[in-house]
Amino acid sequence: MKIIADKNIPFLEGRISGVQPVMLPAAEIDRDAVADADALMVRTRTCCDATLLHDSDVRLVATATIGTDHIDLPWCAANGIAVCNAPGCNAPGVALYVWSSLLRAGFRPEHDTLGVVGHGHVGSIVAQWGRRLGARVLVCDPPRQKAGCDDASYISLRSLLPQCDAVTLHTPLTRQGDCPTFHLINDESMALMKPGAILVNAARGEVADTRALADAIRSGRISKAIIDTWEGEPSPDPRLLALAHVATPHIAGYSVEGKQRATRMALEALHDVLGLDVDLSGLAPAYREPDIITPENITEAFDPAPLTTALKAAPADFERLRNSYPLHSELR
Repeated sequence: MKIIADKNIPFLEGRISGVQPVMLPAAEIDRDAVADADALMVRTRTCCDATLLHDSDVRLVATATIGTDHIDLPWCAANGIAVCNAPGCNAPGVALYVWSSLLRAGFRPEHDTLGVVGHGHVGSIVAQWGRRLGARVLVCDPPRQKAGCDDASYISLRSLLPQCDAVTLHTPLTRQGDCPTFHLINDESMALMKPGAILVNAARGEVADTRALADAIRSGRISKAIIDTWEGEPSPDPRLLALAHVATPHIAGYSVEGKQRATRMALEALHDVLGLDVDLSGLAPAYREPDIITPENITEAFDPAPLTTALKAAPADFERLRNSYPLHSELR
């Protein structure tokens, strides 16, 4: 049994009975490396499609991430390759990032309205914390609304944007279907936003049009942008990087517990699909809502300022800053 794993997947050592994964940098997980592998354990930087996997022995791709836009799901399904992701693994870490950044940017929960676009694992926690902090929270999620989900009062994006002092994005990246999210935030949608609003993108870079977002900041339509995910990663647009109030290298979900959950879910996939014995001891369990949520304990738990300074000073170090980031802990 041969398993190729991204070397930046933590907490993996000694957890697969009888198998020592071959740990490689993402850039070295190529066609030659995976040809005789039974399984891949990857992150967002490995594009898993026909170019990589054709004629290989791979039977499972387990991504230690929420998103799957780096995986050609139809091709894998057609070629008998199982795909498993880690839904919700880092949602509490992203919520901490979003709320600490918003509070530091001047959002006042007792007075202001927050718009949450995407009400899945991350968006639902962000919205829940907002209500506990005293904010008025509006939610837009057309797929869930169409599916008849009744756990929130959903409204349209056009209705949400003019009412909100801050808007935070938590959608997957989709380019087709009834509700594509590619460039969901564009010239038209930003023209609807409340003047001086804050925009947060900790979803996928391509959900927001880089050029339109930069123009909106320069014009004052948006007062501040909090950006963790960028079009063209790992090479963020220099103009948008300079304009962003918070600018971080895709680390919003990089909590100790989130990384442990992601590794646990990838290991569970190895067990379920390939029948391997795995050791899950000591890895974080599913999220439990914190007993105390206050502006003080949120901002004390995470500060994006040092990393923003580092990225703006050295944009070319995006990947190094991302991979060497010291994991923060979630609220307890």
